[in-house]
Amino acid sequence: WNLPAYLSVLIAFGNIGPIAVTVTHHCAPGRLNERLVIHSIQLLAVVASGLLAVFWSNTVIIAGEQRSLPFLLFTFVLSFVCCTSNVTFLPFMFSYPPQYIRTFFIGQGFSALFPCIVSLGQGVSKLECKTVNGTVQPEYLKENFPAQNFFWFLCVMLTISALSFLALMRRQKGSQEDDAPQEADSAAAAKNEEETHPLQNGGTPVSEDQVQVEELPQTFWTKRNIYLLALLAVSNALTNGVLPSVQSFSCLPYGTMTFHLSVVLGNIANPLACFLAMFVVLRASSGLGFLSLAGGVFAAYLMALAALSPCPPLLGNPTGTALV
Repeated sequence: WNLPAYLSVLIAFGNIGPIAVTVTHHCAPGRLNERLVIHSIQLLAVVASGLLAVFWSNTVIIAGEQRSLPFLLFTFVLSFVCCTSNVTFLPFMFSYPPQYIRTFFIGQGFSALFPCIVSLGQGVSKLECKTVNGTVQPEYLKENFPAQNFFWFLCVMLTISALSFLALMRRQKGSQEDDAPQEADSAAAAKNEEETHPLQNGGTPVSEDQVQVEELPQTFWTKRNIYLLALLAVSNALTNGVLPSVQSFSCLPYGTMTFHLSVVLGNIANPLACFLAMFVVLRASSGLGFLSLAGGVFAAYLMALAALSPCPPLLGNPTGTALV
């Protein structure tokens, strides 16, 4: 039961990647090459997933006990890559039309959906209770395919992602080269127009006051932005840190299959929500607050189950299993 908790903590530590990128943007604006960072983290992801497939079952002795150090280490590397991709892919995507952003989030959601489907096909957590020497013991049935095959699937998927981004870069570079002559002609025409007609803005001179008003930056720290950031902070803390770290304690008392389905269905929720956001865009502060409050109610229930583990309410009841 401790292993999922350890993994959740290490996955949370993966957020040092976004922190490093944010600090770099703040201290050295414009110095960070996002394309190079994306290529680097994608290469790191492919290597880490490949090593995970080979060494996931190896253990080392630390403080007199066997520990799954390679498994924990490579999982941390993958979480570092995953967290860092959020703050590098999005700025890059803003160079494309706005409608591409939602499609990007759907693709990001599918990156969680596909491994979940494969893990369901693996058929883990199946067991039979057999009586041996007068005592009942669980006998776990063999999964449909071994764990290393699942990690190789991750490696292949990440390799396809890296090659796709490389192809996107080549295509974008080709488009920029094609557009360069047209932009040069447009710039020359605009300069010629400016020299011929020095008075712009409908034929009237532009005053210094107008220029100063246009150049005044709008403040970011509005009440609405602070409110939205607070909702975002709470929801991300619950989704990426608090709830995954206690998931084994809140779900495992109801059975290993319940825990497995909770993990899988929890990841499926992300692409479904992104797909729904393509058609239903919620911008009202009250609506976003209501959704956050509803999510908080479910989070409070899961936290209560974890606190009462290993004897939570409705244990052994199908209703309790369905709720969790």
